[in-house]
Amino acid sequence: MDETTISLRFPLRQCWRKRGQPMKIPAPTDFRHYHHLVGAYNWHSDDVSALAVAVKNSQAFIEFLEYLLVDCYPTQRLLLVMDNAGYHHSAPVKAALSLFEPRVRVIYLPPRCPDLNPIERYWRHLKDLACANKLFLDLESLAAAVRQILVAQNQPGHPLRFEFLKDLS
Repeated sequence: MDETTISLRFPLRQCWRKRGQPMKIPAPTDFRHYHHLVGAYNWHSDDVSALAVAVKNSQAFIEFLEYLLVDCYPTQRLLLVMDNAGYHHSAPVKAALSLFEPRVRVIYLPPRCPDLNPIERYWRHLKDLACANKLFLDLESLAAAVRQILVAQNQPGHPLRFEFLKDLS
């Protein structure tokens, strides 16, 4: 589980330009608006459950936990792996998690170890496909591109789907 933020300040990846020519990239001037996502990566199925939230805080995280545990996985037992964001340890979040205690186990990753969280790789994949080297004039069109990649992720065999190579031997 983790959160990410996407904005009109698009990431630049590999680009081509003529030698000796400066790179000019048009960009919107208002970067103050953000699209926040809270998500969980299912290691077994490679599916992603994600929810757009207005801000990243305890209340938004609880909203995502309810979505995950009531709507997406209403009866399954879950192992939640998450980083040490302050709101992951807040009293309201702990209270919400206690409601699902019989079927939820939480493992907190060590501080400053994002490489241990599989969804970090998925967020990179999502941003590469939906945002990198692309100019969006408004946040709504960016959010639509992100939703398209999220939908593709949960369709087995889709060419845009991100999958971990798992050695189960």
